[in-house]
Amino acid sequence: MKATQFVKDAEVKAFDAEHRRKIRFNIGKYDAAVKQGLGWYDNHELARDRAAAIKSEVVQHLDRYLLQFEENFTRQGGRVIWARDAAEALHEIGRIMQRKHARTVVKAKSMTTEEIHLNPYLEKNGIESVETDLGEYIVQLNGERPYHIVTPAMHLSKHDIANIFVKHLGIEYTDDAQKLVLTARHLLRDKYTSAEVGITGGNFLLADVGGVAVTENEGNARLSATFPRTHIAIVGIEKLLPSINDLALFWPLLSTSGTGQQVTVYNTVYTGPRQPLEKDGPDEMYVVLLDNGRTNLLAQPDKREALQCIRCGACLNVCPVYKNIGGHTYETTYSGPIGSVITPHLAGFGENKHLSFASSLCGACTSVCPVRINLHNILLLNRQQSVREGHTDREERTAARLWLQAMKSRRLLNLLPARAKNWVLLRLLGQVGWSKRREALQVAPKSFNQLWKARKK
Repeated sequence: MKATQFVKDAEVKAFDAEHRRKIRFNIGKYDAAVKQGLGWYDNHELARDRAAAIKSEVVQHLDRYLLQFEENFTRQGGRVIWARDAAEALHEIGRIMQRKHARTVVKAKSMTTEEIHLNPYLEKNGIESVETDLGEYIVQLNGERPYHIVTPAMHLSKHDIANIFVKHLGIEYTDDAQKLVLTARHLLRDKYTSAEVGITGGNFLLADVGGVAVTENEGNARLSATFPRTHIAIVGIEKLLPSINDLALFWPLLSTSGTGQQVTVYNTVYTGPRQPLEKDGPDEMYVVLLDNGRTNLLAQPDKREALQCIRCGACLNVCPVYKNIGGHTYETTYSGPIGSVITPHLAGFGENKHLSFASSLCGACTSVCPVRINLHNILLLNRQQSVREGHTDREERTAARLWLQAMKSRRLLNLLPARAKNWVLLRLLGQVGWSKRREALQVAPKSFNQLWKARKK
């Protein structure tokens, strides 16, 4: 069961001193950069207000903006594929690969491709899929899933990366970061020119111009979208912005919240395949609009604001739970607070309801969200939904029922002596791990009710 494994993995990671040292060091660098980046804003809170208002407008009228995007994108020669779930998305992508006789794919960093498990699908069909983002390339070499939404290899030190390169690429050991980067660059350059298909995600979809906006620091998305004859962008349906003019607000807000930069190095808008007078670009461009459970959130007015997320990763960096148990413990595409909020809706409550309980509810995630998603409140609503839908364990339901009956009846509460109550508490709380790191709870020899009666006598 995923919940049981989660608890086991969380305990291992929480007491792994070396893992915690790496994470705190790397997140500490990001925290310092973000603090400096926020200083460039004259009024950061106003920017958050405006961004939240725009994204809320989009979510409330998602159907209208999706159709507007499709109309404007197809007018420029692009093709839109609507995918209800991962299986449909993979099927349609597979058909494109067959038509193009694709043997190699270059892939820019994209969480939606991780969400639908694109790499294993392509590998199963005999197609080489090469991650071109350096962090993604490193974790792909090491056979891992991304550790963090923004920085996939955050859990690795320079020494770890050097050893991965020695093991999988056969190079001589070096801890010189520049040499390691050049090694990866040299190996990837030939892949861009030989690949038949390039795949990217999309940070934003622009309804008014039919564009896919991609922001990056390494330029690999541009190379992946430009050299291959076919470009496929796989984007969640919630990534819409009404206008290209909104990028002036959202691009800096995304980069500042994520990495502390005023704006990332490369910012590109793809509006379709190469036009007759253009010298470069793909012959064909597809946008896969992925639902995959997002409409489950859209159908719930009290939780749909989670679809406003712009995937900056700020909530992960500030979360005390994430910083202690790490990204891989979640065993999901999206980790941290935002992952705990959306994963049960995307992948089912039955297997993922435990994620919403993996939170201190301190509210730090809500305080840093650039689009003001009330994350810790939605976590509480998820917990409520999991109980209402019967996803709790039998022991938990029994304990809650007994507690409820006892709280409603003073007579029942006084029926058991203190020693018996202590035994019950030890049993029930022991099952959920309460007593493992804490002293066992002890009931007073006499209840307040009994003491009051004695005093009145």
